[in-house]
Amino acid sequence: MIPVVLLTGFLGSGKTTLLNHLLATARGTRIGVIVNDFGQINVDAMSVAGQVDSMISLGNGCLCCVADTSDMDEMLDRLAAARLDVIVIEASGLADPQTMVRKLLASKDTRVRYGGLVTVLDAAGFRATHAEHPELARALKIADLLVLNKTDQAASVTGLIAEIRTHNGDCPIVPATHGRIDPELLFDRAPELPVARQLSFDDLVDHSDHAHAVYQTVTFTAEEPMHPVLLMDFLDNQPAGLYRMKGFVHFGLPGHTDRFGLQTVGNYLRFHRSPWPRGQKPLTQLVLIGKDIDETAVDWLRACVQTGPVDADDMLWITRYSDSVDAFHEPAEQWAEREEDDA
Repeated sequence: MIPVVLLTGFLGSGKTTLLNHLLATARGTRIGVIVNDFGQINVDAMSVAGQVDSMISLGNGCLCCVADTSDMDEMLDRLAAARLDVIVIEASGLADPQTMVRKLLASKDTRVRYGGLVTVLDAAGFRATHAEHPELARALKIADLLVLNKTDQAASVTGLIAEIRTHNGDCPIVPATHGRIDPELLFDRAPELPVARQLSFDDLVDHSDHAHAVYQTVTFTAEEPMHPVLLMDFLDNQPAGLYRMKGFVHFGLPGHTDRFGLQTVGNYLRFHRSPWPRGQKPLTQLVLIGKDIDETAVDWLRACVQTGPVDADDMLWITRYSDSVDAFHEPAEQWAEREEDDA
């Protein structure tokens, strides 16, 4: 039977980064993936595409709400037919893990079995996130493996682990940076090896107040190239209510015609540069996730398209946060002041 691993974690915890790492280091394991993004543009699926043996993309809603058990069985059946070693479901950052686990345990597909719940935690934002969303503690309690990601951005990893232990005292906790964990933690192909423990009745109780009930998404698409300075101004002065932003940006300047993947969580900002997929027309596709996002956000982004000459040096505002550079970004004014002080 094919194990089905459920990969969960709140917005921006690093689920897709972890999944991409697993796909790149799977050592010949044939992997099927179901990617569920919360927005009309399935950015996570586009990030994973091309690295996986078989994939199903489900966007614009939480899998725990928009799919019932029969829908889940249909998706699992399609993947199981591909003779895979493991199936990974990357849930939306706003999905309810308890509901997802119940649906997997209720599956009638005899070719698959539940392979455990892996929850990714943002070490840098753990305390703030769980203070705002105390209901997330339920997901900690039923996890089979906890990945404490972004430990390079946390002041005290030991203190965080001790705090997490108050929610789940016996679950393995794996510290990680950039989602880099050993694939063997998830992709154990020993037949019928029990990975997940038996959930209690309380674990399986239907909870309807999970986080996506209060979150919204705003989608932005533009075929015109974006102006790097104007876009950085938007990122430095994000509209009220915006929590997370991700997608792909088209700048189209000489020497910078590649696709720039954008990820933001709070003050964390990263651009990742890669070639555009063959046959795909360059364009900007962004998803904004938050609570009560200012309705003018799309208009502001629309004002960031290039309408006149752009200096090639303007891309320095972008490349400062691109490729291998991971950092909490400073507003442009603070950076400029610091550069002057250093000079």
